[in-house]
Amino acid sequence: MGMSQIRTREKPTTMDLQDLRKRQPGDNDINWITASFMIAFHIGAVAALFFFTWKALLVAAIMWWISGSLGIGMCYHRLLTHRGYRTPKWVEYFLTVCATLALEGGPIFWVATHRIHHQFSDQDGDPHSPRDGKWWAHMGWILVGKSMHHDTTTLARYVPDLAKDKFHVWITKYHYVPMIVAGVFLLAIGGLPFLFWGIFLRTVVGLHATWMVNSITHIWGSRRFVTRDLSTNNFWVAILTFGEGWHNNHHAHPTSSRHGLKWYEIDLNWYGIWALKTLGLARKVYRVKLSELEQQSSKLPAQAHDQEPERELVSV
Repeated sequence: MGMSQIRTREKPTTMDLQDLRKRQPGDNDINWITASFMIAFHIGAVAALFFFTWKALLVAAIMWWISGSLGIGMCYHRLLTHRGYRTPKWVEYFLTVCATLALEGGPIFWVATHRIHHQFSDQDGDPHSPRDGKWWAHMGWILVGKSMHHDTTTLARYVPDLAKDKFHVWITKYHYVPMIVAGVFLLAIGGLPFLFWGIFLRTVVGLHATWMVNSITHIWGSRRFVTRDLSTNNFWVAILTFGEGWHNNHHAHPTSSRHGLKWYEIDLNWYGIWALKTLGLARKVYRVKLSELEQQSSKLPAQAHDQEPERELVSV
């Protein structure tokens, strides 16, 4: 089994970890700034139904792929958080801009929160575990309380690699700018149908798809690997997230750039990484192969199969 890892250049102190455990899942006050944007986008998503055109639907699908696959899956998750592969900086920055179009915050917020999730997965300190409630895991942690992704001082300790990069610091501060530019552009070329479908409805669908990884894949699905959390593989979530739903595979081997380990486990994000590698734009692509894992497992003593790997922080 692979180890659940958080890639940072320095380890959080014992005090930092204790502080994280104490402050999750947060208080009961609604974060009205975040809630207001969520309400507005959901209203816009409903309004989109009254402005349907086939071209608008196509625009929404393209924007969903750009933000959800190129952005969240390939960049924020597999590239920036786990460093499952490397790219030239200009490619990394381009993919990061794509990720900001998902309305899930800047890279420093997203990556740090996800690294914390792996450190405390389904334990005290996990920002979004269903053990704190299904609603909390899905979106309550975004709307209620002082979620860890709002605490920049704590989060910075988990992303020293990104905190030293001027572009990532800048885009984290102004992560809403690409969305505004995209909205103005779509409005200019396609009017309200392009705006409502390409920005509002597409964003809401993408958000809920991502949140399903936090909630549904920690509740329902199959488990190929024995891990210390509740992670499962869920086909439908994988389809909606371009491959992120093979979550048990991921938690067992977090640095693997490929999550779908069987031929039928559709993983569009991996196909995108493979395409980058083929074009010479990705290197040091790390992936695990199920056949090799099975061979290694067969060589272990019988009692070792029931042992779970220790979690640890590793350096980039």
